This record gives sequence, structure tokens and C-alpha cells, in this order.
Amino acid sequence: MRIKTDYSLILAQLKAVTESERDTIANLSNASAVLNMNLAEINWAGFYLVRGNQLILGPFQGRPACVRIAFGKGVCGTAADAGVTQLVANVHEFPGHIACDGASNSEIVVPIHYAGHLVAVLDIDSPVYDRFDAEDRTGLEACAALLGKVCDWKL
Repeated sequence: MRIKTDYSLILAQLKAVTESERDTIANLSNASAVLNMNLAEINWAGFYLVRGNQLILGPFQGRPACVRIAFGKGVCGTAADAGVTQLVANVHEFPGHIACDGASNSEIVVPIHYAGHLVAVLDIDSPVYDRFDAEDRTGLEACAALLGKVCDWKL
């Protein structure tokens, strides 16, 4: 049975750690820690920042990760290219999956927008197949929307 995640608690914690700070790196660093502490059965929580037509590794919690990902490549690049959340039950069945950590079996990637522009993606990996569901999508999209508003994004 899947453990229910309290996204209202996560959002409250994100608001608390970002309310007096606008620096993007500081806020994403704290956000990755909040997500890592509150989401069960995950092995990576972090961000990739948009730089031109690629994503570059940002703040995260977990094992070392791929540094650069082209738009359209892997789950993160697909989310960035399409501009919509990618919820993948089994990453090994995802065409072009980039295996940064062989222990990851499912993944959710949520785009972060600011002023109508894609600025980053939130990436959460799990060693558990089919770890993420529609509730996670809704909750993490709310987290991404908040982060899009509280950071000084450079366009």
C-alpha cells in the first residue's frame, strides 16, 4: 500500500523556507531538502535549470547525477521539450531514458515556469516501480508553481 503524501505540509514548508529569500539556488536547495525529507520511497529529488536548449544540473538531494540533458532526451528533456509533467511508472520502458542512477525505476518530472517561460524542471526518482500517481502529479505541480513565483529567475 502506497504511503499518502501530505502535500499541504510540503507546500507549507516550502513557503516557510522561501518567504524571506528570492535567490534561486538557495530556494531550490532548500526545496530539494524539503522534498527529500517528506517523500517516501524516493532516491533522488532535485532540479535541472534551463540553459538555452538544454538542462543543467541544479540543487539536488541524492547520488551524483547527469550534468547536462538536451531537450527531448530522457524523461527530463521530454518534460522540458513538451512543457508538461512526465509521470513514468517504469523508466526502463521509456524510449531514450537516461540512466543517471541504475537504482531508479520510476520518475516524475514537472516543468517550472516563470513569466510564461520554462525555467527549470523538478525531477523526482524512485527505486519503486509505479511510485508516482495523479495525487503526486497534482501536489508536485503545486510545488513547482510556488517555486516559479518565489525565485528570481534569470530569463
